[in-house]
Amino acid sequence: MKITNIRFIPVSTELNPPFCPNWDPNPRTRFSATITEVETDSGITGFGSGDTMEGFDGYERHFIGTDLFDVKNHVRRLETISFHGGRYWPIEAAIWDAIGKAKAQTVAELFGGAETFIPAYASTGAVMTPEQRAESAIKIKSRGFKAMKIRVPQNDLELGVRTLKAIRDAVGSDLELMVDLNQAWRMPGDTRDSLDFKTVSNFLDACVDYGVFWLEEPLPMEDIEGLRKLQGRGVRIAGGEMVRTIHEVRQLLDADALDVYQMDVVLSVGLDHSREIAEKAKKLGKIFTPHTWSNGYGLMANLQVTAGIGGAPFIEFPFDPPTWTEARRDFLLSNPIEVDSEGNLHVPQIPGMGLVANQLILEKV
Repeated sequence: MKITNIRFIPVSTELNPPFCPNWDPNPRTRFSATITEVETDSGITGFGSGDTMEGFDGYERHFIGTDLFDVKNHVRRLETISFHGGRYWPIEAAIWDAIGKAKAQTVAELFGGAETFIPAYASTGAVMTPEQRAESAIKIKSRGFKAMKIRVPQNDLELGVRTLKAIRDAVGSDLELMVDLNQAWRMPGDTRDSLDFKTVSNFLDACVDYGVFWLEEPLPMEDIEGLRKLQGRGVRIAGGEMVRTIHEVRQLLDADALDVYQMDVVLSVGLDHSREIAEKAKKLGKIFTPHTWSNGYGLMANLQVTAGIGGAPFIEFPFDPPTWTEARRDFLLSNPIEVDSEGNLHVPQIPGMGLVANQLILEKV
């Protein structure tokens, strides 16, 4: 089976506002994405999404006419192209979607079929007052989630401590808590220095006091020695969501720098490399569970791979209503991806990624 075409479809919530109940016409709150399509000579089409795919034009020639099932060489091609441009791993996700459809298997089954569902943690994004975040934790717990993650601004760690206290006062120990300091990536133009080791170390002590499950990106990923020193103090150290190459991941693994490895399969190093990462992490007694902060296609790619490999205690589920809901996140899909009443995220029992595109969106492109 040969690949015959690759195309990219930019879409936006502007195309179909009614599908997103909380849609806001303010340009700062519109959400856009790019669907990646990989077409084959058998009529099977695979889909993926995650990054904008800007700068890829012209590189399609390296895939057209190649064997769909030759994943290793597809990965090598993407690595050479990504060296010169962006993060083009949604193409690999679309290829795996097509392979699953061709073999009548889910991507999770292709990756080992270890599990059919994974407990999700509600991943929040907004910085709120401690009282507001505690109220949101109560609602998150009532939805069935067994864990949630909060983000703490680097210029107000005391806010983070007070927020952890407020959440614990509100829900007790029934909800696992993760904290993200976001020190391994930054928005364009952000030239602030990263937090220093002493400051992070003091904050880690507070995380221990409030039973935090993991502290995410407390330092830049290149500070391997600093990350190592933070381990073994009562809170797992997580990171690696945006590491660009498998070589960088191998350095982190060889140094045993993290407790939780979070390489996003559509924004970091791809799906196939995730097997190597997960296997090495398991041998070290560590966790592999990808970061997700894109849309439903990215979420499902991470779920399929992680469930196939097995061993993750939780998987990230971007969720922070009213600004960040399933419908807003998954406007590309015919139906939003949701957790069950126990907070579990299930692998759809449909070949490939198991997703159906929102035709109302595609018809307007």
